[in-house]
Amino acid sequence: MYIVTGIILASIALCGAPIFIIIGGLALWLFYSAGIDSSAVIIELYRLTSAPTLAAIPFFTFAGYLLAESKAPQRFVDLYRALFGWMPGGIVIVTIIACAFFTAFTGASGVTIVALGGLVLPMLLKEGYSEKFSLGLVTCCGSVGLLFPPSLPIILYGLVAGVSIDQLFLAGIVPGVVLITLLSVYGVIASPKGVAISRKQLSEGDCFADARNDIFPALESAAWELPIPFIILIGIYGGFFTATEAAVVTVVYALIVETLIKRDLSIVKDVPRIIKESMIMVGGILIILGVALGFTNYLVDAQVPMKLFELIRQYITNKYTFLIVLNIFLLIVGCLMDIFSATIVVVPLIVPIAKEFGINPIHLGIIFLTNLEIGYMTPPVGLNLFISSFRFRKPITYLYRASFQFLIVMLVALLVITYWPALSLWLD
Repeated sequence: MYIVTGIILASIALCGAPIFIIIGGLALWLFYSAGIDSSAVIIELYRLTSAPTLAAIPFFTFAGYLLAESKAPQRFVDLYRALFGWMPGGIVIVTIIACAFFTAFTGASGVTIVALGGLVLPMLLKEGYSEKFSLGLVTCCGSVGLLFPPSLPIILYGLVAGVSIDQLFLAGIVPGVVLITLLSVYGVIASPKGVAISRKQLSEGDCFADARNDIFPALESAAWELPIPFIILIGIYGGFFTATEAAVVTVVYALIVETLIKRDLSIVKDVPRIIKESMIMVGGILIILGVALGFTNYLVDAQVPMKLFELIRQYITNKYTFLIVLNIFLLIVGCLMDIFSATIVVVPLIVPIAKEFGINPIHLGIIFLTNLEIGYMTPPVGLNLFISSFRFRKPITYLYRASFQFLIVMLVALLVITYWPALSLWLD
């Protein structure tokens, strides 16, 4: 019976059925097999609706889509270019920071690659970077902002793992900066000769004069969007409002700026469309989350995590070895599943096991999210690779080679984040 059910569910999945149908069907069948009323799944759905931080997901998602659909990406690219573009390798730093900002707000690397790829790729090529280097950088940068607040995967992990979202917001800042710094340093080192400023320009100070001339107009242009991250962080940690209230404030602020002040978006034409697009994404996440919580409830009742722990204990005796195995497992998961499905399905299994090995759940969350970031660009089926292939009309195998150098840098950052827990727990 178990084999038949497995074959049926696998066949449905191969036919392209949505993942919530697979998870929901599996949960219902498992409860039925155990003689438990299937209403257990519905109870979990109801429990989800009562979660106080649930409303933060649609509001932050809507705010991110508003920013991505406006001319804010261009304004931020112009600002970062004025601040860093004069440096050797500065355009690489511009690309990394701009992409990180928008990934943090949209929570989806595909949106960042589509929204910013067309802006930064021509800039990189114009500055003398090879097409291979430029495409690899843009593909990699599509997911580097997932550790920064108000990243949607952070909120989702907090909900599923039952840990403080406020603490997770703080925990991701330093590791996120480390990741960006390592990528930036590599980008500067790998810059081809002749790129950026010449020694003569540097000695004469012409580049600084140009930068000063560009910075103030760029600051003025982006002045309304710049405060958004600070409003969120100061508001939450200053005790002025909760994470959910911060999401509402962010939406209202972004809506006023992009429709009434900057007038990039029309309230009548653009806003309804953006609401529809962003809520389709949110709806998909919430459906998966609801049925997955029912499935998780069964796993907990059946003591599956504890049985897995006992099995692992036979071969792994310390947390450092466990962390290596966990990273390999999560990288595989990250390149096979999107980050939302992976969070909902995998987190309930690994949190109890990691706890037994003495790993802080906040630190585990940052390790988990970093792995999933890297999984987006891990061959053979990392999502960023396919999105870049489609966006820039390049063979997927070409993107494998182009992104490999950045994949190595991100793996180094992952090791630092994994084995230096103070990076994640310092601000807490």
